[in-house]
Amino acid sequence: MKKALLVIDYTYDFVAEDGALTCGHAGIALEQYITNLTKSFLEKEELVIMPVDVHELNDPFHPESKLFPPHNIRGTSGRELYGKLKSLYEEYKEKILWMDKTRYSAFAGTDLEMQLRARDIAELHLVGVCTDICILHTAVDAYNRGFDIVVHEKGVASFDPAGHEWALRHFKNTLGATVLH
Repeated sequence: MKKALLVIDYTYDFVAEDGALTCGHAGIALEQYITNLTKSFLEKEELVIMPVDVHELNDPFHPESKLFPPHNIRGTSGRELYGKLKSLYEEYKEKILWMDKTRYSAFAGTDLEMQLRARDIAELHLVGVCTDICILHTAVDAYNRGFDIVVHEKGVASFDPAGHEWALRHFKNTLGATVLH
């Protein structure tokens, strides 16, 4: 079965201690796991996709504007990949599919499904942040489209510990996902 790795929103604004909407230490702790897993997929010549949140400065029409402080603003350093993942991306960017997304789910308003179907991908491995927001919404959409889902518990985090724990149970119990510990 062909598989792909989705590294979702592992950016400075979501991970760094001073990021605009940070997971803080929980997100920082993922760095080595996500970097190693990404490199492993690349070395096996499996598809790596980086769906990354993008917002426009002062966009009053985006629904997140009412919920969260400005984050991942186009053209800012807050939208850059965090830590070692940034240099790994620079080294392998011709092999990594970068995908701008403007909603929680990596499927919403993107050609993600088309990219996966064109390559006969059936299994999606999910890592990144936030477990209970963008990872969750991407997983629900993947489930509804018939993809097998693998969530790497050591590769996901949230700024809401209770939401993180709830989402991990939801992946397994409601979406039938494999949650790797």
